[in-house]
Amino acid sequence: MAYKPNMEDIKKLRTMTGAGLADVKKALTEAEGDFDKAKELLRERGLAIAAKRSDRETSNGCVLVKKVEGFAAMVAVKCETDFVANGADFIAMTQAILDAAVAAKAKTLDEVKALDINGQKAEEVVTQRSGITGEKMELDGYNILEGDNIEVYDHMGKHILCTMVQTSKENVDAGHKVAMQVAAMKPVALNAESVDQAILDEEYKTAVEKTKLEQVEKYVESVLKKNGINPNLVDSDDHIESNIKKGWLTEEEAQKARELKEKAAAEKAANLPAQMIENIAKGRVAKFLKENCLVDQEFQFGDGDKATVSQWLAAQDKDLKVVDFKRFTLVAE
Repeated sequence: MAYKPNMEDIKKLRTMTGAGLADVKKALTEAEGDFDKAKELLRERGLAIAAKRSDRETSNGCVLVKKVEGFAAMVAVKCETDFVANGADFIAMTQAILDAAVAAKAKTLDEVKALDINGQKAEEVVTQRSGITGEKMELDGYNILEGDNIEVYDHMGKHILCTMVQTSKENVDAGHKVAMQVAAMKPVALNAESVDQAILDEEYKTAVEKTKLEQVEKYVESVLKKNGINPNLVDSDDHIESNIKKGWLTEEEAQKARELKEKAAAEKAANLPAQMIENIAKGRVAKFLKENCLVDQEFQFGDGDKATVSQWLAAQDKDLKVVDFKRFTLVAE
């Protein structure tokens, strides 16, 4: 007589695995009541789904953050659709992984993936959930802060953007507001000294190229104006062709404009003042640092006075400073 799982066994395996009712019933039937074999069948099906959808983009998911005394962590599990991301089971799975990570005070994502969640590795739990939903899933983000005076923030409670901020002294209100600042203004570093040199080099390179282009464009515009040509009518080949069709430019005027632009651009590009370019580029990098380093950003949650984050904190307590912060988002920025 063929084995038919009873409701008690089904409930037991569902509790152990989090799998759906139909999946659990099918696995128990195929395993003829052997729980270990049924769990393995569910795991294999999750792996099969994950492999089949390995090229899919996981642009949705759930980010959660939690703190205990002396330790805080955030974890992100990605999936394909917001429908799955907003599901109670998916959020509960992410919370279970975060709870285990905080309890173990895990330091790295690899440690989190290996954590035990009801007898399974966290990574396997995610794979199994992938098999249940039919979507690709990834345990893909993990950050921690250690020490005292940590505040955490889940932006609007939507589980898509979380931050953690550590201050030099206990001040819950200030810490919470700075955590909101981190969410809103997405700083790349705590201060100028902590910005990665590769980022600075790339910003300077971009600033130099942008400055050179602007200087050439300004010179070309001045040459066109001196020759009685409106720069706005000839700022691109498509625009020139369109204005010829509209009767706003003759073929002769268009050709003259092209020649002037080419000659002026080459002339200016060959004679750009190096020191001026360097000074402007450095100014642009300084602006980048002010806008992207947390302590130098304009504070968004004060009383209306224009102050940087560090100035606002000092106004609350002269010894109050930001020590560190972490930010993770699933939103394209």
